[in-house]
Amino acid sequence: QGQLVESGGGLVQAGGSLRLSCAASGRTFNSYAMGWFRQAPGKEREFVAAISWSGRSTYYADSVKGRFAISRDNAKNTVYLQMNSLKPEDTAYYSCAAGLKYSSRQGEYDYWGQGTQVTVSS
Repeated sequence: QGQLVESGGGLVQAGGSLRLSCAASGRTFNSYAMGWFRQAPGKEREFVAAISWSGRSTYYADSVKGRFAISRDNAKNTVYLQMNSLKPEDTAYYSCAAGLKYSSRQGEYDYWGQGTQVTVSS
């Protein structure tokens, strides 16, 4: 069984930056696509970004395009989400996920982390 553990969340002012990390253990996820999703209070979980197993392809939700960047280091079995120009509406619980298919659909992901809270103050 594999495990994903997120870190790097916290409280930041609007316009600031945070970098989330998602460390995998228990198995290698180097052949898996990885995704980041978020859920704000009272809202459904939504797609944020995805990266293919090789790292050559990335895909973003329109709401974060140009501000967020997903990357991965397969040697470290870790995926990152660099978040710049943060807005109060980015406040949510962020989770990473691993799946065999590179997708924005939550159902395509088999492994999920516990998540980390990101709060952006205005």
